[in-house]
Amino acid sequence: MRHVDFSPLYRSTVGFDRLFTILDSLAQPEGAQTYPPYNIERTGENTYLITIAVAGFSEDEIQIEAHRNQLKVTGEKVAEKSEEKAETLYRGIASRAFERRFHLADFVEVSGASLKNGLLHIELKREIPEEMKPRKIAVTSLSDKEAKQIEAKATN
Repeated sequence: MRHVDFSPLYRSTVGFDRLFTILDSLAQPEGAQTYPPYNIERTGENTYLITIAVAGFSEDEIQIEAHRNQLKVTGEKVAEKSEEKAETLYRGIASRAFERRFHLADFVEVSGASLKNGLLHIELKREIPEEMKPRKIAVTSLSDKEAKQIEAKATN
């Protein structure tokens, strides 16, 4: 994918820096990062679920951090100390450290996380503040008496 130059837009827009940064980072591949695999699901009108396959990791080895519209999930395996040194002939179960970042939309917050059967489930919920939601404005009609009073004031 080609790199897009947003610099001409900086001259005529104000406050969209974060949007351009996100678009620019999405255009660049993450080094073909495929580990760990994940799913993103919409579970309701304002709820989402991110499921990450973290087989072999425990709750203590996974950190989830949400900060300024970005969700960062990291995992680092603690070295196991075994009294008996076994020789590994083949290692097919990945236990390498990982870091996954997700860009979150405005007002999307992490509502919970759980680890079950090697899958990390992160629940997200969009909660728009009341002052940002659309509101209805009541339309009232003026009575004939009030309309005449307004006309009388205008002619004086």
